Amino acid sequence: MTTATGYRQELVGVFGFPVDENPTVVMMDAAFQSLGLPWRYLTLKVAPTDLAAGIQGIRAMGFRGLNLTIPHKVEVLQYLDEVNADARIMGAVNTIYREGDRLIGANTDGKGFLRSLRDDARMDPAGRKFMILGAGGAARSICVELALAGASEIEIVNRTAARARELVDLLRQNTKARVTFREWNGEVSIPENIDGLVNATSIGLYPNVQELPALNFETIRPGMVVCDVIPNPPRTRFITEAESRGAVTLDGLGMLVYQGVIAFKLWTGIDAPVDVMKRALLLEFGG
Repeated sequence: MTTATGYRQELVGVFGFPVDENPTVVMMDAAFQSLGLPWRYLTLKVAPTDLAAGIQGIRAMGFRGLNLTIPHKVEVLQYLDEVNADARIMGAVNTIYREGDRLIGANTDGKGFLRSLRDDARMDPAGRKFMILGAGGAARSICVELALAGASEIEIVNRTAARARELVDLLRQNTKARVTFREWNGEVSIPENIDGLVNATSIGLYPNVQELPALNFETIRPGMVVCDVIPNPPRTRFITEAESRGAVTLDGLGMLVYQGVIAFKLWTGIDAPVDVMKRALLLEFGG
């Protein structure tokens, strides 16, 4: 039995280099199948030197959208027709969607984090104070979205001062949040006024599951919201240590799922089946 598009499938996918371990296809295919949509998600290895040709290729083949992962998130900006305001502030795009013949760049990472914060931890970031561990791509997208959502203070903790100061300057120039930097030398203690703590580093990512950030865990207070961006494993040692001290925790699976949920809606115009996508990733990660 054919669909409204006959035998043709609508195409979306991800460009990366490397990309073999990217799990997005698992949750996207589960979502398409759940809703009976004739869509297909392709995991595509595209070298940096081939990115321009790759973007021309998705235009020619009528792709409805695309995800970008390392190392394409910055370089891709020059090949798009438009970039959303928050993604332009971040200087990085992880999602492309199509409006007619136009390819528009967005960044759903920080928005995925915000939705997880609001829906799963029941925290409105407006007026709240956050400490962010790390100053890389994940930290940048999270900090920009927190600041645009009204966070009053953001303290960035990072080992490399130059990278952190670049992020501090970006936030000061484009948002109203009060932003400070602390150099990460040895064990870091959490100030008493911090409402939310975010590990935006790769510390604890599989297979290094026993690693912990250099943090004084005794300074985590009961009721503080503690978040990890790492989805694999979903329950990192960082998360379990925070839970044992009474924190409200958010694992990286929520951010991964919700950023995909937002991309799904941009591509299809249909609300994504959140539970289906989360369950598919849990099974994939052995949860």
